[in-house]
Amino acid sequence: MVTSTRVFPSYRFTGTHRQIGRQFGEACAELIHRHRDLALARLQKRSGIAPEQALAKAMRYRPFVRDHAPFFDEEIQGIAEGAGISLAEAYMLQLRAELATPVEPGDECTTFAILAEASADGTPLIGQNADLPAFYAEIGVVVELVPDDGPAVLMLTPAGQVSYIGINERGLGVFANYVTCDGWRVGFPRYLLSRLALLYERVDDAIAAVRRVPRASSRNLIMLDASGTAADLETTPTQDARLDPVDGLLVHSNHYIARELLEEERSTGRHLENSRVRLQRMQELLQTQRGQLNVASLQDILRDRACYPDALCRMPGDDEESDIITFASVIARPTHGEFWAAVGPPNQHPYHRYAFRTAGGSDVQ
Repeated sequence: MVTSTRVFPSYRFTGTHRQIGRQFGEACAELIHRHRDLALARLQKRSGIAPEQALAKAMRYRPFVRDHAPFFDEEIQGIAEGAGISLAEAYMLQLRAELATPVEPGDECTTFAILAEASADGTPLIGQNADLPAFYAEIGVVVELVPDDGPAVLMLTPAGQVSYIGINERGLGVFANYVTCDGWRVGFPRYLLSRLALLYERVDDAIAAVRRVPRASSRNLIMLDASGTAADLETTPTQDARLDPVDGLLVHSNHYIARELLEEERSTGRHLENSRVRLQRMQELLQTQRGQLNVASLQDILRDRACYPDALCRMPGDDEESDIITFASVIARPTHGEFWAAVGPPNQHPYHRYAFRTAGGSDVQ
């Protein structure tokens, strides 16, 4: 039952990438400081990595960002300047699991894409329940970024993070899941892959861009474009596999599904079981309502608790050994330039509409 009126704060930043970063840093300085402190504390508590070690390691990823997407480096520098933090701290915010040793198993996020043929009114839909440590519900923001040299993007992201999940003004939506494999390395950070994909208009071009960079780690990306193409790209640092919709529906959780990558799976036990249960439950709910799916019905689906303790909507205490909850829930209509986001857990908070200013997005400041 919805018991809160809280929604994610929203901002609009424009100009060069350096200017966008500075504006982001200045506007969200307090939240960025909290993000830095909480992330460093969690790394030390969970992985035994001291802050100075984490920051030194984070900077090892910078050359790959500068070589393959220097505009992200400009934004990260701007965030550091605007928020009054070090560049190493700003880079740490773009990394999380990459800095943990060994790599933690994860059961974070349930994603979906719905083609026009499966929706109620012919509008394609994409989104996810985003599962992260509970404190991310306190530091999440919605940002509209309008760079001088590329498409505007509308994202939900932790404060100070230049890439997470969202849509661009050309009708592309990109959402993501954690997946676990061996072979993680220093390289292009996994979080930045979403925004890299959002530089493009077509799913095929976005996939080609993700394939070109030397990926640091594993990541799953689910994408939908205005032409009606949807695809899921499972990746390891060196391999990938594409999954296409079945009956106009596409769903992913936190384990590899593609036959080519099954041997890469390193999630086990409760983590793997949790991911499998959520995948099956989401598939069942979407298939049952195929042809009737819209923003309202998806809100109900993403609030589902039927498979507790492996629920789609994860609440504090579902797993006594984990601090992971559904910190945010997002339902996007990329062709309309809008999404609805709820602070997590979404069964306790309202969904709020955010849109590009040109699409009537007065909700974005």
